[in-house]
Amino acid sequence: MSPQNIRIDVHHHVFLDAEKKAKKSLEIGFRTPEENLPWTPQKSLAAMDRLGVQTTILSPPPVSSSAAEHREEVRKQNIYSSQLCATYPGRFGFFAYLPFLDDVQGTLEEIAFSFDVLGADGVALISSYGNGSSAKYVADDLYDPIWEELDRRHAVVFLHGAQTPSSTPYPHPWLGVPISEVPNETYKAAAHLVVSGKKRRFHNVNIILTHLGGSTPFLAPRVAALSHYMGCPLTPDEIIEDFKSFYFETALSAHETTLTAMATFVPSDRLLFGTDFPAVSIKTVEWYTQNLENHFAGRPLDLANTMHENALRLFPNLGKSKDVSESGQQINDGP
Repeated sequence: MSPQNIRIDVHHHVFLDAEKKAKKSLEIGFRTPEENLPWTPQKSLAAMDRLGVQTTILSPPPVSSSAAEHREEVRKQNIYSSQLCATYPGRFGFFAYLPFLDDVQGTLEEIAFSFDVLGADGVALISSYGNGSSAKYVADDLYDPIWEELDRRHAVVFLHGAQTPSSTPYPHPWLGVPISEVPNETYKAAAHLVVSGKKRRFHNVNIILTHLGGSTPFLAPRVAALSHYMGCPLTPDEIIEDFKSFYFETALSAHETTLTAMATFVPSDRLLFGTDFPAVSIKTVEWYTQNLENHFAGRPLDLANTMHENALRLFPNLGKSKDVSESGQQINDGP
């Protein structure tokens, strides 16, 4: 593949427990492709080769844990991801998995370990943590120490909508939670960050919204006027400005309609390429990727920005994660 056609995939999951993943998918009205389970690094590498992806940044599935989620599981997954980066130089990076965010101290410790020992490329967050009325969105004041640390580190955050069921059943078996609810959860987290002032306050954090931000680009003007009316001290123009400061990745969202709308919202240097493999099939990814290439036909610079240049600027150390033993001791540096 020629350098101008390199692809960097910023949305690519690790499914370590195939049985747990399949069970969760059934609960939320989705079906992970059978050929992708059980997941192995070799399946990701084969998909990457077929899709023309040079490097992919791994992230955990967007499943809300509970307060009982223990730190050990998170630590083991981060070490595993780091070891993959060392085993396959230049093919993988990773977003660190974090404990349940209410465990603020545990989260801060994992951030330090992931960046300082493992060399993570960023951290993965979901839109909210907890269930029902006790759930908290990511801009909750309780989480301010976490955002302060991420801001201090100029970190990248991969923000994915949580698989949170609605108060009503999803309308049809073909319109499960990932299709109908997750895009709106991404929007709610983004809007919460904006109207609370946290996006502006923690401006050193670069936040990637999955799936082109879900419904964010289309609801941002609604938030701008109505949240200001309801008391948000930011002006409508300031609210729109802060919405435009996110990055947006293309997984399961690239189409002439959505990409045309995005062009009126943010410049091409805010777009990143994503696939959402192995949650979906290679065939599905190919359809969205063809849409993306068709949209940018005749505009090679915009296509290159989206496919790899923006990612290379955002992740200057991509592919340089460190490998550690299971005891947590660093054993060698990645290339």
